[in-house]
Amino acid sequence: MSRDPAPKGSAGPTPRPVPLRRRLRAVFEILLASHGRQHWWPAETPFEVMAGAILTQNTAWTNVEKALARLTARVDLTPEALAAVPRSELAELLRPVGYFNVKAERLQGFCAVLLAAGGEAALGREDTPMLRRRLLAMQGIGPETADDILLYAFERPVFVVDAYTRRLFGRLGVLDASAGYEVTRALFERALGLDTALFNEYHALIVRHAKDICRARRPGCTSCVLSAECPASRK
Repeated sequence: MSRDPAPKGSAGPTPRPVPLRRRLRAVFEILLASHGRQHWWPAETPFEVMAGAILTQNTAWTNVEKALARLTARVDLTPEALAAVPRSELAELLRPVGYFNVKAERLQGFCAVLLAAGGEAALGREDTPMLRRRLLAMQGIGPETADDILLYAFERPVFVVDAYTRRLFGRLGVLDASAGYEVTRALFERALGLDTALFNEYHALIVRHAKDICRARRPGCTSCVLSAECPASRK
């Protein structure tokens, strides 16, 4: 049976919105096909992931790499070794990341708490909600840093929401700019399901695309593989 024609002057039936899960999966597949697998987090040990997550606050990852290179040239990159370095010396080693006095204090404070809790193995036995609460209780660790550690160091299915995520999905019309961190994180986790491998790769692809194409200033919309999905690109 044929459908009745739309009345004159009508634009036809309103298209149904694409379900969020399908849309997020489509964005992931497009980014993966464009950029390939990212092999994140760029670290050799879980503790290096933790240290990097603390040091990368308010700075570029290239600066963190410089600081980590200075650290590893001086001491082993372990909580025991970093806790024993004099604070002033540690701050000087961390100079490339900026706020180096503050970050030296936070890094050593994190090491002290980690060691007091029994180390990585002991924390790794805690369930994800408990471990997340423990991380958030540490000085200088906010939701994004805690979730970086959970996802990349402890391999927990937690979606990381950062400035790149907000920028990309805000332009795609997926995110409400006024939504808080926890609301946004829950939205992704409900839509995608709790999948550690997917969250790992997705976040890495978001960072890659936002740095290279969907930049804060002068975004490369003409070369963006998501332009057909993006209302902002049509403005």
